[in-house]
Amino acid sequence: MTQFPWLTSYPAATRPDLGQVPERTLPELLRGSAAQYGDTIAFTQVMPNGMNGSLRYDEVDRLSDEFAVYLREVVGLRAGDRVAVQMPNCLSYPVVAFGVLKAGCVLVNTNPLYTRPEMVHQFADAGARALVISDIFADRLPDVLPSTSVETVVTVPISAFFPRVIAGIIRATQKYWQRSLPAITVDHTPLRAALAEGRERRPSADLSAYLADVGPESVAALQYTGGTTGVSKGAMLSHGNLVTNTRQMLEMLGDHVRPGKETVLTALPLYHIFAFTVNLLGFHTMGGRNLLIPTPRPPSNLKRAFENYRITWLTGVNTLFNALLNERWFVEHPPRHLVASAAGGMALHASVAERWREVTGTPIVEGYGLTESSPVLTFNPLGSTIKDGTIGIPVPSTEVRCVADDGAPLGPGEAGELVARGPQIMLGYWQRPEETAATVRGGWLYTGDVAEMDADGFFRIVDRKKDVVNVSGFNVYPTEVEACLTAMPGIREAGVIGAPDERTGESVRAYVVAEDPRPTEAEVIAHCRANLAAYKVPRSVEFLDELPLSNVGKILRRELRDDPPVTAGSSAHATSDTKAERS
Repeated sequence: MTQFPWLTSYPAATRPDLGQVPERTLPELLRGSAAQYGDTIAFTQVMPNGMNGSLRYDEVDRLSDEFAVYLREVVGLRAGDRVAVQMPNCLSYPVVAFGVLKAGCVLVNTNPLYTRPEMVHQFADAGARALVISDIFADRLPDVLPSTSVETVVTVPISAFFPRVIAGIIRATQKYWQRSLPAITVDHTPLRAALAEGRERRPSADLSAYLADVGPESVAALQYTGGTTGVSKGAMLSHGNLVTNTRQMLEMLGDHVRPGKETVLTALPLYHIFAFTVNLLGFHTMGGRNLLIPTPRPPSNLKRAFENYRITWLTGVNTLFNALLNERWFVEHPPRHLVASAAGGMALHASVAERWREVTGTPIVEGYGLTESSPVLTFNPLGSTIKDGTIGIPVPSTEVRCVADDGAPLGPGEAGELVARGPQIMLGYWQRPEETAATVRGGWLYTGDVAEMDADGFFRIVDRKKDVVNVSGFNVYPTEVEACLTAMPGIREAGVIGAPDERTGESVRAYVVAEDPRPTEAEVIAHCRANLAAYKVPRSVEFLDELPLSNVGKILRRELRDDPPVTAGSSAHATSDTKAERS
């Protein structure tokens, strides 16, 4: 790999090629952490009011063993059987997820906010035999289970593993004040009872036998994604994929992550691949303490965590960082122990990165990846080589390049589709060989993102290939226009799409969330004209109270295109052709 320009930008202690990683499976990785950091706090769940509960490394190890025994000895699952897990960030998540992996089963992470049809699709497609679900969502199950292969349901309270008195207060609040605990009308086993059954059978169980046929090439997780084509499908991530990607990320961070000394704020959902690999696996491997936030919205839900703990790391997306920078309590009292923050999931706007550095005195280190790559492909190395506005350089043992439409490699400064290959690339899409063949070709993952590499080997995402707006034959990349918009005082967030236009084929339409006093559409367009080429300037600007966001806070341009939101008093200056398009 010596011919690649990014090698000279690696930190001094970073190996360009990891070779064979020491752990064959995720349970090996997890047991190593438990043995090394046994009496250290591994997870602390922090509620918006500051109430909290914690589990040590040895407790998580023991409890997840008990859950693995329950799945194999009581439920009767076999290696390779799929178990769906549907819960927000909470202490139960690592217990259950690690237990599924220790049982030799396949973890199917599921968004708790999924609708009934979405649940049916994912459970049925995965062929899940068991479901572990937060009890506040169990009212959906009568409509869901008959159309799936789920045979066993385990229900989980959000207050599991909290001190008894605090758990009782949370439970009473949910039941009598919030009225968020529905009656559960399907056969189910509470998590506490499942663990008790596993504990009873643990002395006679052979957990090593559960993994006898599990190796680096065995599927560890079905991580569902829209992917680069088609509808939601399960990316098959192997034990080798996830173990290696964890090691690749830690290799890039080097001594900036200190074993047993870091506290990471986990506001991103653990069921999403970013937080799953980076926060859950990465910081757990290094003996870190994960502060689990069940829901980060509104951002004031994070206030007590920042006040009460010595947070050294934060992972997030652009919208999370931007939201915190618009909270007075955060700006007036920024975290004093923060080392750095890691951004991914969507483009990090330069204005957000700059203000974050001003407020906290620390950098946001941007990286890049996809569900299909476990997910990390590139990362900005901490230190003097950080390049704002880029996604960094390929992590060790990874090749990345930009290619033309015919697959020919492009040189520095030439924009083309970003493709990558390495040991973290998925096995393929679950039961979808044709879609796998369209996405992974000759060992290269075709990401669907347009990027370019500079002379030093740093990559910059230009935009999603399918989101590019074509104005009279000129490509307009929404990310560039969004960054220009959010750099304007008074604009908090922006989403840009292409709108049909009889004259130019497509024109640029901007949706913005603004502060009071709100700028006019004319002022916004004038700002863009001063900073962008004429064909990139929005033809229309719509003002919204909020933008549609994914579960990790990524702006959903598809929803802006397919289901235009009701605007918050759109500017009266909208052009007549734009009004016609809305009618």
